[in-house]
Amino acid sequence: MENKKINVAIVGLGFGAEFIPIYQHHPHANMYAICQRDHKKLHEVGDAFGVEKRYSNYDELLRDPEIDAVHINTPIQSHAEQCIKALRAGKHVACTVPMATTVDECRQIVEAVKETGLTYMMMETVIYSREFLFIKELYENGEMGRLQFLRASHQQEMAGWPGYWEGLPPMHYATHCVGPVLALAKADAEYVSCFGSGRIDENLISKYGSPFAIESCHIKFKDSDLAAEVTRSLFNTARQYRESFDVYGSKKTFEWTLIEHEPSVIHTGETPEKVSIPDYAHLLPKEIQAFTTGGVYDANSNQHLSFIQGSGHGGSHPHLVNEFVSALVNKRQPFPNARQSANITCVGILAHESAMDGGKKIDLPDFTLID
Repeated sequence: MENKKINVAIVGLGFGAEFIPIYQHHPHANMYAICQRDHKKLHEVGDAFGVEKRYSNYDELLRDPEIDAVHINTPIQSHAEQCIKALRAGKHVACTVPMATTVDECRQIVEAVKETGLTYMMMETVIYSREFLFIKELYENGEMGRLQFLRASHQQEMAGWPGYWEGLPPMHYATHCVGPVLALAKADAEYVSCFGSGRIDENLISKYGSPFAIESCHIKFKDSDLAAEVTRSLFNTARQYRESFDVYGSKKTFEWTLIEHEPSVIHTGETPEKVSIPDYAHLLPKEIQAFTTGGVYDANSNQHLSFIQGSGHGGSHPHLVNEFVSALVNKRQPFPNARQSANITCVGILAHESAMDGGKKIDLPDFTLID
């Protein structure tokens, strides 16, 4: 690895503040600047973490020639426009999920990456969670045998979240369940078919025109005999928060716990065994290993929802930072890169389209598939 530090700017300081100290401690990153429209919050966060360079205007930030990369953590409707602007301004991009809200926006980001030669990474947490890393290790060591079927779900009650979430089509925010099934198989989605079920409150439907309480999608993998099923809910469905990922193999099967904080289960034939998932901090530079088990906020107050629900995204935050920074320093593609991120994101977008059309089979666009 080259002896170079990447100047990073974080845009959006709600969830985004979680990443400030990780970049500050990463041996190859410099936490250079932060950006937030709310001046009060901008300075509160800047003062708390000692970040001197502060912007309340995103376009002004992009004009700063010292910034190598931006990490975007803004509302999902802003992702595509802000990512494209950053790439056109000569900045590498990491962006929280989803990549975009339309297929055309995903295409524009992929094209911008090709045209500029810059790097884009969608910061999908589940594919760097300790649970996923545990299953990946079992599979790559041959313990799972042949993959036979994959299933994932993300069920969450979004009442009380910011208004732009209200009535959002469930599959428009499906990367947490789509990402792991594609990542483990190292495959692209070829086509999808999705059904909607149930109905959300009438006052929630009008914003996006989506009536469904739950959407459940089947994914056919390209050049593979594998398929997967993913399920997503956001409103009016009684369920404890759950991001789950089940893997059915010929030798072993992994099933995610039904209740948060209880053990998951591995089946070997007829014999089930409860398992405790180990942490994977040892895969990281020692300077950021501590961030797999704690957030940046005080343990008893001011916790971000990602640490209240979902156990801090499975310790994924430092792994995401390390993957992005390492890719830039070593001049390699991160995972997921722009094309892979588009394939993951377009599965959800097209799944909702399929659900609105009675389960119609829809092919993923060519720009999301490997050349």
